[in-house]
Amino acid sequence: MQERVMLDRRLKQVVDYIPKGSVLADIGSDHAYVPCYAYQHGIIEKGIAGEVNVGPMEAAKAQVDLIGARDVIDVRLGDGLAVLGEDEATCISICGMGGSLIRSILEAGKEKLGAVERLILQPNVDGQHVRSWLLANGYVLIEESIVEENDKVYEILVGEKGSETIYSEEPNEQSWQLLFGPYLVQERSDAFKLKWSREADKLDYVLGQMAEGNQSDALIQKQDEFKRMRDKMREVSQ
Repeated sequence: MQERVMLDRRLKQVVDYIPKGSVLADIGSDHAYVPCYAYQHGIIEKGIAGEVNVGPMEAAKAQVDLIGARDVIDVRLGDGLAVLGEDEATCISICGMGGSLIRSILEAGKEKLGAVERLILQPNVDGQHVRSWLLANGYVLIEESIVEENDKVYEILVGEKGSETIYSEEPNEQSWQLLFGPYLVQERSDAFKLKWSREADKLDYVLGQMAEGNQSDALIQKQDEFKRMRDKMREVSQ
């Protein structure tokens, strides 16, 4: 009897964004839980689980074998999108990494995105770097969600190719939208307010440390920048 894969709320939300019939590439796959779950629920046509290290790759292979999905889910060793052939995947998920790393993976693997219809990206931090990359590379941010689980808050961003944008043309306003998420800042859910209240608290601590240093012009300028960010974070978390 096949083992049923169970997902936490964060990854369940990721799976909910996978289009039915996709060829899914899950990069940094963590035991291949996402493709295995998607296979068991009839969502994907084929799955590719990419891992950069041998240990996690072997764990992913073991999970795929456990559910009897070796013919459908291919586990591969490689760095980022290097595990893919050109035009192989129609949907890519990258979860549980920093936004800067996700951006780097997408940028380094641009030539593998030709057939990709949807990107599902879950940065643990620095989601603004992911949004900026999508905006600069011809992807529309079609949906966002934010999930609180085990006292942590996760953002999930969904991008598709296109030219329409919900971002403001005013540069300052757009920078805030990239930071907070244009959909999330409109909804301002409890999880969103928790995230940015905590971030404001972190900046308060940093500002306190900076106040104890020698007040050079550069430090004062940085303090002013951090104060503006903290105040905006407080505003959106109310």
